[in-house]
Amino acid sequence: MTPDPGAARRGERPVVATLVGVTASLRDLGSSLRRLAGSGVGVVRVLDRHGFGTVESGQMVVGTAAGESAGVLYRGALDDSALPLVAASADGPQTREAHVAESAAIDAGLACAGGATLLGHPLPVGHAEVLGAALENGEPAALVSTADGATAIVLTGPELTTVTGALGSDALDESAATAARTLLRRGATVTEQIPTEAGDLLLDLWVPVPSVLVVGAGAIGDALAAQAALLGWTSRSESDLDATVAAVEAFTAADVLVLLDHDPAFDAALLAGLRHGRGFLGALGSRRTQAARRERLLASGVTEEELAAVHGPVGLDIGARTPAETAVSIVAQVVAARAGRGGTALAASPGRIGA
Repeated sequence: MTPDPGAARRGERPVVATLVGVTASLRDLGSSLRRLAGSGVGVVRVLDRHGFGTVESGQMVVGTAAGESAGVLYRGALDDSALPLVAASADGPQTREAHVAESAAIDAGLACAGGATLLGHPLPVGHAEVLGAALENGEPAALVSTADGATAIVLTGPELTTVTGALGSDALDESAATAARTLLRRGATVTEQIPTEAGDLLLDLWVPVPSVLVVGAGAIGDALAAQAALLGWTSRSESDLDATVAAVEAFTAADVLVLLDHDPAFDAALLAGLRHGRGFLGALGSRRTQAARRERLLASGVTEEELAAVHGPVGLDIGARTPAETAVSIVAQVVAARAGRGGTALAASPGRIGA
């Protein structure tokens, strides 16, 4: 996992972060990218590598010619090469070879020595703003460039259907979009070279990991935490109202609220989510509980259209009877909502299976 980017620069041994930290790092990177966009931004990505052991995909450094930078590559072990390159790449594309000795790699928290070919290239203002917004908001995003960094394209949105930029030909654009959307179906962040007849493309795809906020205690909350862990998602439990509202106000599109507590005071969390407009909002409860909550929200000024964003009672109708089965029904609805699907049986769906 991505540690404190400044640890290596301070001479400290980096601390491995949780998936929550990785998500926060991507949000910070997106925020920095948007902030720097107007100053002329360069990005540095890993074109090729050997050694280092297992490392995270989708790592990137962004920066300006003036020397301001954000992001990290391989726990800061490549800073000596990456930071000068990102400043230079704001003006034009170039590559640089970077080598890390065994002792320096281990000090940075990597498994072993290694080498990497780094690609630095400019990112136009429009590209930077769109990519930065997607990363900051926890939405799927892909950056695809030619292997020489001469041209780049950004794809964003739940199905990567929003396209910014072009690679110089319709064939390259189509190859980039097809590869990114195919990889998106795997549900994991990746960095890959994509071979085409016109030359290789470098693709970085960021798929945000859902983070589930369970409000309230009990067997269903425990089952949700277990189900989230099984899927590689993160989860946390909260019972304090102020802390819950603050967490929901900071939601990205990848975040999930499951409200188990029926206390009307927690309507404030749903109101915060509706105002914020990001994330999945779900609330457990009987039909009677849902009706009462609905009336309270409408009375507070929520419109019928806005109320449709609250999934209550949360979960798909699979006949769940146990806490574990209820947790399955809830995460299944989250998966379906993220994919823009209705959660129907595959046999009844006209769409492509596995897409």
